[in-house]
Amino acid sequence: MNINGKEISLKRKDELKIKIEELKKAGKRIPKLVVILVGDNQASQTYVRNKEKACEYVGMLSEVIRLDASLTEETLMNVIKGLNKDENVDGILVQLPLPQHIHEEKILDLIDSRKDVDGFHPSNVAKLLLGQDGLVPCTPQGMMVLLDEINYDLTGKEVVVVGRSNIVGKPVALLCLHKNATVTIAHSRTSNLKEVCKRADVLIAAIGQAKFFNHEYIKEGAVVLDVGMDRDENNKLCGDVDFDDVKEIASYITPVPGGVGPMTIAMLMENTLQAYTQREG
Repeated sequence: MNINGKEISLKRKDELKIKIEELKKAGKRIPKLVVILVGDNQASQTYVRNKEKACEYVGMLSEVIRLDASLTEETLMNVIKGLNKDENVDGILVQLPLPQHIHEEKILDLIDSRKDVDGFHPSNVAKLLLGQDGLVPCTPQGMMVLLDEINYDLTGKEVVVVGRSNIVGKPVALLCLHKNATVTIAHSRTSNLKEVCKRADVLIAAIGQAKFFNHEYIKEGAVVLDVGMDRDENNKLCGDVDFDDVKEIASYITPVPGGVGPMTIAMLMENTLQAYTQREG
């Protein structure tokens, strides 16, 4: 059965809309997200537009700071320092990738951890590791919401995460661990990957290879969450999972597009409200 991320994300955004309406009615300050876009990467521009639209939909304030790709690292750092001090800004997001001459890690570490709505700051990563309240990366958080929506209890289940990125693989593994799952993180160097995946009650595919996972990797009745955003041989959008080959075996599966992707932006909106609430007290 398909897990309709588009529908679920809309439901979450509608709930947010109501909360922000209540803030307006109470005469309170409205949460604000600032996105920094450096250069003219086409995919990044699309993502930023989608974030602007989502803010508009839920009634949140948003601002996009567009900067030239030739800017110095120091200039970008000064922009972030200014936003850190701005009491009217709740969320700061630097759209990745950044130009090669800028150190991503240095820039992300500079963002005030209370405004780090991407959940990438070391302080928020540490909180996630320790099971404390913090801002959690949006895509992993979105996947947990999808599992909640199908009433899936992870307790005692075997979860296999294929992909060990700091943005998806590692944080989603920790979130599953906090929900009492037994978690394996697999990757390009894993021996017997098929056998490892075949054990999974929940398979999370996050390797960025189009249609890599076919029915041979999937246990009968498994839940399959596909994080991939790839292009197939016909240049058509697809995921890391061969959807048509797997859909009859899996009990639940996320399509691409329309699965995990829409959840990421909905979670970004929720993180911005959470950052606002924590700062406003």
